[in-house]
Amino acid sequence: MLKTLLGRLVEFREDGEQKGLLLATAYGFFIMFSYYILRAVRDEISSADRGNLQILWTVVFFVMLLAVPAYSWLSTKFSRGVFVPLANRFFIACLVAFWASLIFFPAEVRPWIDRVFYVWTSVFALFVVTVFWGFMSDCFDNSQGKRLFSFIAVGSSLGGMTGSAITAELANSIPVFSLLLLACIPLEIASRCAKKLHPQFDTGSVVIPGEAGRAISGTAWSGMQAVFASRYLLGIAALIVLMTFVSTMLYFQQASLVAEAFSDRGERTVFFARIDLAVNTLTIVFQVYLTARIIKWLGVGLTLAVIPAVMALGFVSLGLYPTLTMLVVVQVCYRAGRYGLTKPAREILWTVLGREEKYKSKPFLDAAVYRGGDLLSGWIYTGFVALGLSIGAIALTAAPVAALWTILALRLGSKQEQLALQEER
Repeated sequence: MLKTLLGRLVEFREDGEQKGLLLATAYGFFIMFSYYILRAVRDEISSADRGNLQILWTVVFFVMLLAVPAYSWLSTKFSRGVFVPLANRFFIACLVAFWASLIFFPAEVRPWIDRVFYVWTSVFALFVVTVFWGFMSDCFDNSQGKRLFSFIAVGSSLGGMTGSAITAELANSIPVFSLLLLACIPLEIASRCAKKLHPQFDTGSVVIPGEAGRAISGTAWSGMQAVFASRYLLGIAALIVLMTFVSTMLYFQQASLVAEAFSDRGERTVFFARIDLAVNTLTIVFQVYLTARIIKWLGVGLTLAVIPAVMALGFVSLGLYPTLTMLVVVQVCYRAGRYGLTKPAREILWTVLGREEKYKSKPFLDAAVYRGGDLLSGWIYTGFVALGLSIGAIALTAAPVAALWTILALRLGSKQEQLALQEER
């Protein structure tokens, strides 16, 4: 029955794809289950400490500059079946340490623990997701990615929805720091799923037998060097920077408007969790019914361009009506489309590249460059506020950036299709 149901939703062409799909989907479910328990806690801190938000993002960026080479070094020492679960379990140890700090340290240091946790969660969010999708693009090739990634992303969205729902239900009835221990459970299950998925597939783009069981070649810095030697990777870097600008403008506007609307920390946490729940519900609709079909009909480039084009219009709307209600509508549409449509399409860009790019260049772009874009955008937003620009004026300023993101997405999609044809030959 399960095979029949999956066959109606996903096009299978090879033996073993169904089992691999289920393991990959479960891995994504539990990773995002864990993250979305923590996400609402992090976002509440951003509203409570919004005056220092740009400083926190600066710290996040510099932590990323240290974390990316450490992760790349780890990938040169162990096979993916070892270092992927190991990275996840490192984060579990950190969560237990945060919980202990909140239990045993005096209340006077709580604001500093919150800030450290905010920085840590921002690093965690990008690393576990980029490791997950790097693993997926290594297991599945370009053709499989187009057919399977949208369904795999469904598991991630269901996990996010489950985590958001649990957080919204529990945040007002239990101490917030208890949620940190709860997040450890799905993170450990995700580690076990990754370990089981590893032997199911060799690498998607390298046909050397047993290659998946070997450590990645190169040094801790070679993935970064590869970015500056490739116009394709530089294009992905630019895409990420433009995307982070759009995300940051919305995030800072959200922090300000929510802080003005709610004074209680529990109420803010519940509000953010409910937004996350709405986002993940809408995302699943995209992933189950639309994403794979849209990628098939429009191709990678046009699919990548849909959401930035929508955001150009969304910022104009927010500029004309700068209210919390309008921001929530724009934010939900943006995040649902970004996770449900743009994210699977963006991960397909990596299926035509080698293993070193997937495990070294990808973390550098998805983590350090991503947070570098956040850092730059955060200070730009602070500058806008210092100049006296209102939320509506800032939104109108962001609209042309979203249009530029649209154009770059079209060009990158075209290049990806060219590389895919070369690989097939």
